[in-house]
Amino acid sequence: MSRFLPLTIRFVSGGTMVVTTVAEAKKALAGTWKNKEAPDYLKAARLVDDAIAGTCRPAIAFAAFKKAAAQQGLLKEAAPSAALTMLDELWSRSKVPPS
Repeated sequence: MSRFLPLTIRFVSGGTMVVTTVAEAKKALAGTWKNKEAPDYLKAARLVDDAIAGTCRPAIAFAAFKKAAAQQGLLKEAAPSAALTMLDELWSRSKVPPS
């Protein structure tokens, strides 16, 4: 299991990729982005490289990657998991007033 929740990236070229690790974030950064010169993209690329080298915490690098992807509109909305949907249904049933 991955340390991070999966992010689905939709590249400018139309392809998609699920990213759950810093190594996958590195691969995703090599894909087609809207602006690879944007400050947040460059910061994410640097931090991901640093995390791979062991000089940055992976959580910081992954958060920077997620921020850069969001700012460029590359994050694909994820549907709630089946388990979360079931819990939501159970919770909403418990809130219905008795007849």
